[in-house]
Amino acid sequence: MKTVLILCTGNSCRSQMAQVIWQELGGGQWKAESAGSKPSGYVHPLALVAIEEIGLSVEGLESKSVDPFIDQEIELAVTVCDNAKEACPVLPGVAQTLHWPFDDPADATGSDEEKMEVFRRVRDEIHEKISGYLKA
Repeated sequence: MKTVLILCTGNSCRSQMAQVIWQELGGGQWKAESAGSKPSGYVHPLALVAIEEIGLSVEGLESKSVDPFIDQEIELAVTVCDNAKEACPVLPGVAQTLHWPFDDPADATGSDEEKMEVFRRVRDEIHEKISGYLKA
């Protein structure tokens, strides 16, 4: 089984959504993990709603540090924000690294529904990017 590590700064929104989506789309061929260079300590509630809206489980999701992954053998690391691309430590066990920047939905403003629309858009962009990668 291949392993993908999705990296972000806070590990609260984009990387969490990507982890769950990748795990689902990977069809048992991939183990998806996520981590942050400066973990927030929580998963954003609207990210959890966005994941559940497409029928995926949020069970066991937690914001965590990249540190435990530093010495692991990992086929693919994907940074989903520009800050993580710059701030994450070197991971010597990573075979390939990709950078897929997405807007941070946690920065959304407005009503709860307006914020939720941003989370949905980013979730769908992440889904499309992962799906395209796995089909290639």
